[in-house]
Amino acid sequence: MRIDRFLHCIRLVRSRTLAQAIIARGHVRIDGRRALKPRDEVRPGSVIALPFNDRVRVLRVLALPGRRGPASEARLCFEEVAVDEARARS
Repeated sequence: MRIDRFLHCIRLVRSRTLAQAIIARGHVRIDGRRALKPRDEVRPGSVIALPFNDRVRVLRVLALPGRRGPASEARLCFEEVAVDEARARS
């Protein structure tokens, strides 16, 4: 699934356009490498790092959402990873 669509479907950003802007600025990483384009792919097991409200959020993809559904459904598709754990994996 495209990274911009994933961020929109899990309700981290309000629109795909906003997700594309964040990615274009070079602030999003997938499995430790910079996401260069909104079409970069994420898969279950991928680790995504992105800036969010003056801190870095690190998320592990658990499943790919089929749609932008309610927040309760979106939370099942990812888990928050502690920053220390993410550094240990790199």
